Amino acid sequence: MMVNGLSGWYRGYLAKNKAQQGVFPATELYFLCMPLVKEVTTTLREWGSIWKQLFVANKQVRVKQVQRLMWELMEWRSQLLSGTLPSDEFKELKQKVTSKIDYGNKILELDLVVRDEDGNILEPEKTSVISLFRAHEEATAKINERIKEEQVRTSIFDQNHINLYVFVRNFVCRIGEDSELFMSLYDPLKATIISENYLVRWGSKGFPKEIDMLNNLKVVFTDLGNKDLTREKIYLICQIVRVGRMDLKETNNKKSTQGLRRPFGVAVMDISDIIKGKNECDEEKQFFIPFFPYVSFSSLLLLFILLSQAFYFPQFIHRKAVSPLVGDIVQIRKEYPHLVDRSTVVARKLGFPEIIMPGDVRNDIYLTLQGGDFDKYNKTTQKNVEVIMWVCDEDGKNSICLGAGDKAVSEYRSVVYYQVKQPRWVETVKVTVSLEEMHRIHLRFMFRHRSSQESRDKSEKNFAMAFVRLMKDDGTVLQDGLHDLVVFKGDSKRMEDVGSYLSLPSTRSHLSDPHKGAGLSRSSSSVSGSGAGLSVSSRDSFTISTLVCSTKLTQNVGLLGLLKWRTRPELLKENLEKLKIIDGEEVVKFLQDTLDALFNIMMEHSETDDYDILVFDALIYIIGLIADRKFQHFNTVLEAYIKQHFSATLAYKKLMLVLKRYLDVSSRGEQCEPILRTLKALEYIFKFIVRSQCRDVLLPMMLQELGGALATMADGPHDERRNSLELLNNILEVLSRNNVGETFEHIQDIVASLLRIINRTVITMGREHTLIVSTLVACMTAILSQMDDRHYATYIETFTGTYDLVDFLMESFLLFKDLIGKHVYPSDWMAMIMVQNKVFLRAINTYADTMNQKFLNNDDFEVQLWNNYFHLAVAFITQESLQLQHFSPTKRNKILVKYGDMRRLIGFAIRDIWYKLGDHKICFIPGMVGPILEMTLIPEEELRRATIPIFFDMISCEHKQFGNFHKFNKTLGYANDFRMMFMQLIRIVSDNFRHKQNDIRNPHFHFLLQNFYKDINREGMYIRYLYKLRDLHLEGENYTEAAYTLLLHSRLLKWSDDMCSPQFEFHGSQTQRQLKETLYDTIIDYFDKGKMWEEAITLCKELAEQYENEIFDYELLSKRLFYENIMKILRPKPDYFAVGYYGQGYPPFLRNKVFIHRGKEYERREDFQNQLMSQYPSSVRLNTTTMPGEDIKNSPLQCILMAAFHIKTHSSVFICSKMRPGFHCLSFYKSNYVQRFHYSRPVRREPVDPNNEFASMWIERATFTTVYKLPGILRWFETVLSPLENAIETMESTNEKILTMINQYQADWSLPINPLSMLLNGIVDPAVMGGFAKYEKAFFTEEYTQHHQDDRDKLLRLKDLIAWQIPLLGGGISLHGKRVTDDLRPFHDRMEELMGRNNQFIYSYHLSDTYRFI
Repeated sequence: MMVNGLSGWYRGYLAKNKAQQGVFPATELYFLCMPLVKEVTTTLREWGSIWKQLFVANKQVRVKQVQRLMWELMEWRSQLLSGTLPSDEFKELKQKVTSKIDYGNKILELDLVVRDEDGNILEPEKTSVISLFRAHEEATAKINERIKEEQVRTSIFDQNHINLYVFVRNFVCRIGEDSELFMSLYDPLKATIISENYLVRWGSKGFPKEIDMLNNLKVVFTDLGNKDLTREKIYLICQIVRVGRMDLKETNNKKSTQGLRRPFGVAVMDISDIIKGKNECDEEKQFFIPFFPYVSFSSLLLLFILLSQAFYFPQFIHRKAVSPLVGDIVQIRKEYPHLVDRSTVVARKLGFPEIIMPGDVRNDIYLTLQGGDFDKYNKTTQKNVEVIMWVCDEDGKNSICLGAGDKAVSEYRSVVYYQVKQPRWVETVKVTVSLEEMHRIHLRFMFRHRSSQESRDKSEKNFAMAFVRLMKDDGTVLQDGLHDLVVFKGDSKRMEDVGSYLSLPSTRSHLSDPHKGAGLSRSSSSVSGSGAGLSVSSRDSFTISTLVCSTKLTQNVGLLGLLKWRTRPELLKENLEKLKIIDGEEVVKFLQDTLDALFNIMMEHSETDDYDILVFDALIYIIGLIADRKFQHFNTVLEAYIKQHFSATLAYKKLMLVLKRYLDVSSRGEQCEPILRTLKALEYIFKFIVRSQCRDVLLPMMLQELGGALATMADGPHDERRNSLELLNNILEVLSRNNVGETFEHIQDIVASLLRIINRTVITMGREHTLIVSTLVACMTAILSQMDDRHYATYIETFTGTYDLVDFLMESFLLFKDLIGKHVYPSDWMAMIMVQNKVFLRAINTYADTMNQKFLNNDDFEVQLWNNYFHLAVAFITQESLQLQHFSPTKRNKILVKYGDMRRLIGFAIRDIWYKLGDHKICFIPGMVGPILEMTLIPEEELRRATIPIFFDMISCEHKQFGNFHKFNKTLGYANDFRMMFMQLIRIVSDNFRHKQNDIRNPHFHFLLQNFYKDINREGMYIRYLYKLRDLHLEGENYTEAAYTLLLHSRLLKWSDDMCSPQFEFHGSQTQRQLKETLYDTIIDYFDKGKMWEEAITLCKELAEQYENEIFDYELLSKRLFYENIMKILRPKPDYFAVGYYGQGYPPFLRNKVFIHRGKEYERREDFQNQLMSQYPSSVRLNTTTMPGEDIKNSPLQCILMAAFHIKTHSSVFICSKMRPGFHCLSFYKSNYVQRFHYSRPVRREPVDPNNEFASMWIERATFTTVYKLPGILRWFETVLSPLENAIETMESTNEKILTMINQYQADWSLPINPLSMLLNGIVDPAVMGGFAKYEKAFFTEEYTQHHQDDRDKLLRLKDLIAWQIPLLGGGISLHGKRVTDDLRPFHDRMEELMGRNNQFIYSYHLSDTYRFI
């Protein structure tokens, strides 16, 4: 737990034990990010709901995909809540979490989430419109790339920042001593190392010296660019230096010198194709790199050269994982946090990257020990030379870095080559010195002979030395390149004394200079003066090379003089003029410092113009350099400088004066040499001017140019349109910031100059220019969002006449209505759409206030303007993006929290304005009846309360004006039944809402509304609700019902080439034939999905007739006819359920009514019941089979009674038919195209016969008949059946079962015999029900006939059915005998015996006539 922060450190204690306290570095701490945890939680809830829907819909692939995503998010959420992650791991996890959320939202078709660079959700209210628009564009592009499984990095050849990621898995080599691995990038053709060394210290036991680094040896070689890609070959090399004895063969370790750095070998890998992108590679792929031992070369470099020529034989293995990464170090840390974390070492290029960004401060000096030539003097063999290097100041302090990933050391000792006269070390180290100490620093090199025997080695002393200063006397840093140093000999202690050599020349070039070599004797063998005791060794030589990578130290005297102009102000003019002759690479290297110096000169000499032209020309020269192809990649650096670092707020005055002077001279026709360069640099000159707060001068000019460009944008070149919009975007983006000063006048200028032009451009441009139009709309929205009330008022007053103002308002209303109805943004850009709605709402209300003030009085009333306003307001309320009831709870809550329900606000405005119209209300009757009605159908309580009374006010208004309702009658299409129909509609809507049901989603509710509009001949509204009903069916995957719904639309069309009326427009179709054909294709597809192929065939035949006889398009005759599907694909028989809604808690169209529901495939009664109860969570399920009484029907409760139904069909049709259909067809028609359903329950009536239950068993049956054959919308009625009727229906059902099973077994001999055996035995040997005998005793008696005279026909029907059953049983038993096995033969014989008895019974009871006939 954190207590308080102390300058980068935090004091805290353990949550479980507060007594344990400590101090922790801020970089190692993680602060619980509750917004991210909350986002993950909300996302999981939303995905969980969708996942359940996908599971129910049996979309297995998507279910597993979403399940995996949710598992990952839940795991990561646990890590976030743990509070144990360090900051870098938290950043890595945060990126993974946000990326996964964005990806999941995209594949689930949820709204796009826009984020900032750190992954935080952008708050629209805190973000400018332009920034929000650009964030949507970037997020869409990024997610689309991820979905396509393309790497975030684009073409590697177009990048200026390329990096190589290397993960050292293992180093396998039995050395027996500690070793050092120096990995770097190497150009074999130029024989040069091009990167810093990555140093890994490997222990003698086969593990890293630091055991914590095991499996964590990662490095990124950075700063590579296009120039490096042009190299023909690039190698990854590893130099292995062992640390120990002179010779590994030495066995006596106690006498051997230890700690010697000896060459051991190299490992080489050609990475040219990997780094150039020719070979795909990822971080998981491993490479086994061959290792080559050092034998007897004078340098490891020579071994590299030989290896590059392929003269080698692999012996050992060095294993690595290698992968290229694109972007600068900041970018790759963000994009590849799983690779480049806090433990990953960064090895920079030896030299500058191709682009040096502002703020990239670097002050490194790379020094390479190239080689030497040392005489053996009095020794019999060549020396084993070791070079010891220090970085020293006058007091002897030092600091050296051997390689990336290693700590700084106080001294550097070179590799020792055994008895080599001319060793070639080629060992590079980095000297890291603070800028303030650079002028006092020098490098000192000591040379020492190393002996293999420890006793001799201890007696050896330094035999020579050399040194070099890092800075020259003129203040410039040591030049890059080779330096042949003077080797001094003398006493060992004198050589360590700084005072004895520091005044002497350090290089042989200085030694030959008579002025600088004054301290040396003429023989050049001894030193006089302060260097006494040291002599120059003419027989020894030593060479180093240096490379300065510093953004603060220059090697050019002229540039140094400009950068430090304050120290020598008298040379300022000279240094400014010299800038033009300085090498361009040196200038761009110090771009930020040079620009800072130029603007500082300008600002500190603001009272005089002595340096204005020189500074301006220098600035033009720098801009011209960057425009050169060689340095064009520095454009981004200059842009970054202007945006982030430029701070000369008064520079615009100087720049404008010089620019004006040049332009005036040129306009007079006089010679002006810099004018051409000035015009080429004009873009950046203007950017400097704008950035220095000079908007008052430039903005009017730019607005004038933009106005012309926007006016002709519809026909202009694409590049010009894009550039104009980008400029306008940038202007609006700058003005939206908080730190740019007062912007009121500038916004006002933009509004006056561009708002109306943009409006008209959007109106005239077609939607095919998607990118241009969306950017234009974003600009328009940004302008409106930055306008305050004063801007609106001022702009309104700029219109000189009423006509012009009315024209502008009508243009705006038409434009808003079009943009609201047809969004220019993708549907998942919800944040952008809602911001646009918020801005439009404010503009609409502001314009409405203007209309109230100027156009509401009798003399100034503008009917068409107000009419446009009302239609716009209704379109705003009814737009899909504001229908909160259609959204998930998560999305609905987000919108309500950030924006509120905007429908209410404009709905209240409509109400208020309506009541202000006074006598002008009649102008909007009947035109506004339909739109207001549409608005009242939205299920929002406050909105309905505000708008439904407008209907009654319309009625009152017309009646007051004319004494009748003729206009309403004309609009609604009826006269006599107006009051009844209107009140019926109001009841449908308001009662449904009053009972707080979500039945706006109930198909029956839409059925009532569409029938209402059909009855009043409002085809447009009728079709609209047809499609709403269709959409509801599709959401539930009720494809058959969706097809029947669309079929109603198709029946309104003809097979003609007449143009469609506006309400028929659908998917761009033009003629009725085209639209009907399009609908038929869609309907056939729905029928196919619903397995209603019989209906699909009917439509296919109708289409085929059109193709063959009307339009003669024979290619289209290949429509599927689905016959094979009917015969081969099993279609499960659906169950039908009756649902009664009892109680006053339901809306009227449900209250105390029963509906028949057609179940889905394999839907169990329990599943149907649970789904039904979830729609009405307040309902109570009645667990009874009895119809509820009046107490329940009149109660305020919501009660549901549900029962499964049997279908009532006439099987005799099939039995008597000569053409018997196949089993599949018969099964289909038994459960489809049905209208009669019944539900039965047994009841007992007095008197009860204890010996014969049939005599008193009555069946209470509810029979329901639907208006249409199912599937369809139903109504119900009820009846009661007598025992005789029950017996008849039982016999009908039994006969139907026998016939069906006989047909099945005749068609398929592979069916098992058991079901047929059970059916036949249950009929011929009815152990429970008593068989025919019970029917005889119950119904075929004189007593029953006397008491039931009306049942004579029913008795004859029962006799016929009994007689019909005999041949059916005979056929079934005969079929059974052919299929029965030997072990079931006794069972079969028993059935034949019982069958004979039944035949005798039927004949004896006067049924012989019917039997003989059969």
